[in-house]
Amino acid sequence: MYAIVEIGGKQFKVRENDRIYVPRQEADPDASLTFDKVLLVSNNESVQVGTPLVGGASVDATVLAQVKADKVLVFRKKRRKRFRVKRGHRQPYTQIRIDAVKA
Repeated sequence: MYAIVEIGGKQFKVRENDRIYVPRQEADPDASLTFDKVLLVSNNESVQVGTPLVGGASVDATVLAQVKADKVLVFRKKRRKRFRVKRGHRQPYTQIRIDAVKA
């Protein structure tokens, strides 16, 4: 059984016991989260497609950690003007484990 769920404006295909990185959620580690924006639920026999959401469906998850992505370097330069700027950015993510997909 799997589901397509919207988390933080992005869509993820999830199954039970999956570990995924989602945009930062305001929750402490070991906290439980429930996502109600389920767009599609599929088991081996049937597929339920929402219009736009599947009614009564939800995905339960547990927060594992608050992490950051790899550093992205941004370098700007204007030639012959002594202008150089080097900046780095690390996007925050939340690592979650999918506990249950309820249809």
